[in-house]
Amino acid sequence: MGVTRSSVLRPVNGALTQAGNIVELFVDVARNTFKRPFQFREFIEQAWFIASVTILPTAMVAIPFGAVVSLQTGSLIKQLGAESFTGAASVLAVIQQGSPLVTALLVAGAAGSAVTADLGARTIREEIDAMEVLGINPIQRLVVPRVLAMVLVAILLNGLVSVVGIAGGYFFNVVLQGGNPGAYLASFSAFAQLPDIWVGELKAAVFGVIAGVIAAYKGLHPKGGPKGVGDAVNQSVVITFLLLFFANLILTMVYLQVVPAKGS
Repeated sequence: MGVTRSSVLRPVNGALTQAGNIVELFVDVARNTFKRPFQFREFIEQAWFIASVTILPTAMVAIPFGAVVSLQTGSLIKQLGAESFTGAASVLAVIQQGSPLVTALLVAGAAGSAVTADLGARTIREEIDAMEVLGINPIQRLVVPRVLAMVLVAILLNGLVSVVGIAGGYFFNVVLQGGNPGAYLASFSAFAQLPDIWVGELKAAVFGVIAGVIAAYKGLHPKGGPKGVGDAVNQSVVITFLLLFFANLILTMVYLQVVPAKGS
């Protein structure tokens, strides 16, 4: 009975320990963000790298995503006899939910995995230990620029996904479904409001922080040599995806409670 209980509690204790270590790393990143000197060159290089590997896939995903949302909402609303609200429903779905999630998943999947692999390779080559011996803080030197770069790129990509998704939704709704372009735009302006855009950008920033911290933590703690780096990459992507959806649920609930719907 004791062996069975310990075997059950071991993964739970491991998960709680890992969660505590991730929170500790987040606090270290927040504290070292304001320490000088700031690694501006590393920040620019990482932001450019992250943008280069995510811009094209994000744009390509945003087009069919906006089209699917527009087609599905257009078909449903047409059955309800409320075609004049098609623009508001599809566009708000893209801005509030679709754009931040698409951005976060691609940033976590493409950029996060690259950050984990880079830091993991540095760790198994003992570069991180060498930096600490030389008195260089690896959190300030390596982690902070990467996390901030992921936040910046996530915010910018969220705007790109919103524009491309809305344009794709407009095209598929108006051209393929025969919708009224005037009613599409009028319903959007009647129900959308500025906080809808701000909450999307806030979600993208939060998702960028989560993806960056998880990727950095897994990269700094690989197990088992080169194979451990590959396992760390897979684990970072999976954990990030799970946390992103929970964070999206919490942020959406708070937003709907704090900001009243337009026209209500």
